[in-house]
Amino acid sequence: MSDDLGTLSFDGEYAIMTFHRRLPHPIDEVWAAITDPVERKAWFGETTIDGETIEMLPDEPPAAPDAKRMTGRILVWQPPHVFEHEWHQRIVEDSVVRYELTDDGDGTLLTFTHRGLSERNAKGFIPGTHAFFDRLAAHLSRQPLPVWSERYAELAPAYPSWA
Repeated sequence: MSDDLGTLSFDGEYAIMTFHRRLPHPIDEVWAAITDPVERKAWFGETTIDGETIEMLPDEPPAAPDAKRMTGRILVWQPPHVFEHEWHQRIVEDSVVRYELTDDGDGTLLTFTHRGLSERNAKGFIPGTHAFFDRLAAHLSRQPLPVWSERYAELAPAYPSWA
C-alpha cells in the first residue's frame, strides 16, 4: 500500500499534492470512472459535468453540503488522457486538479495533481484523497468500496510528517 501514498511538494506558499496509481484496467474504463457522472457517483459522489463546468458533492466526509460542494470550469478535456478543472470550494483556497491517464501494459497509470492549496489544507486533504482513490480502485475492480471515513482514519498515520 505504501506505493500508493501521495506526496506533497511546494510552489512558494502553495502545495502540490501528487498521486501515482497503477490501475489494472483499460484506459477507457478508468477515464469513464473519472468523468462519467454515473460512474463517478459510485465511488465519489454526485457529479455534474456539462462540457464547460463541473460540480461535485462528495458523499464523504460527514460535513454540511455547502462545505463539501465543489465547482469549477473544465480547463482541459482530452479523452481519454487528460481531465483538468478548477476546484472552488468554500472551505479551501481556489485550486486546480488534473487527472492524467497513460497506457501501462495491461493497465493504466493515473497521475493526479491538486495544485494551489495551502500547506495546512493540503495536509488535511491528502489522506482523504488517498481514501477516494482506494474507493476508485475498488469500484473499477467491482469490489466492495472501503468506507471513506474509516479509510481516512487508517491512512492518516501513514502521513506522519503531515499530521
